[in-house]
Amino acid sequence: MSDRNIPADGIGMHLYTMREALAEDYPGTLQRLAEIGYRTIGVSGRFGHSAEEIRSYADAAGLKIVLEHVGYPRLTDDWAGALADVKMLGGEWIVVPSLPEELRNPDGFREAARAFTAAGQVAAKEGLKLLFHNHGHDFEEVDGQVLFDILLNEVDPDLLGFELDLYWVVNGGKDPIEYFEAHPGRFPALHVKDMAEDGTFADVGTGTLDFAAIFAHAEAGGVRQWLVEHDAPTDAWESARTSYRSLNELRY
Repeated sequence: MSDRNIPADGIGMHLYTMREALAEDYPGTLQRLAEIGYRTIGVSGRFGHSAEEIRSYADAAGLKIVLEHVGYPRLTDDWAGALADVKMLGGEWIVVPSLPEELRNPDGFREAARAFTAAGQVAAKEGLKLLFHNHGHDFEEVDGQVLFDILLNEVDPDLLGFELDLYWVVNGGKDPIEYFEAHPGRFPALHVKDMAEDGTFADVGTGTLDFAAIFAHAEAGGVRQWLVEHDAPTDAWESARTSYRSLNELRY
């Protein structure tokens, strides 16, 4: 197997893409995703369902839940409960999707690094790994310091990994390959999200990002899950089908 090869059970859907369908029919949506070919999912929003119910829907569809997004305030507001829910879902990673706006500065990122260290220690004791999901603004440079790099450099790799959103890395002016090579093993999950010519979101394979080149370095980054995402699809199901086909073609 080359480092360009994506395992079949590594192709997933981050469910934020499907939020309108999930609100109407959560179990039916998971069934349809499985029929398209997706094997894993990342949970983002419960839509009134319990972790136990969502796990049952995923099991019925033959999908494995690999992670859930949990808001930054949960680090100090029932973190034990958040971890228990991810374990109930069958996930391996608990993901903080963003930092509060007031922390988007060097001091704030250092505060977050301390919070992630403490939360990551508790997660590890429960057999889970804490990840952080990036946006474009996380790559802002302040006084010569890239904000995102503060987390990379100040939190032990055993306590914090990253769900690297490829669109937002490029939007932030950085190169995902450079991160894979400079920080091996830190990026177990990806958000595979494409960028249109005008800089907006695009279905995977229809935009400007050179995923083949990026994925050739994924092994160095420690990537194990390639989760499709589109923040604003015109037709979520068409986006899901197109993105799956494109990602599946890159397996070979």
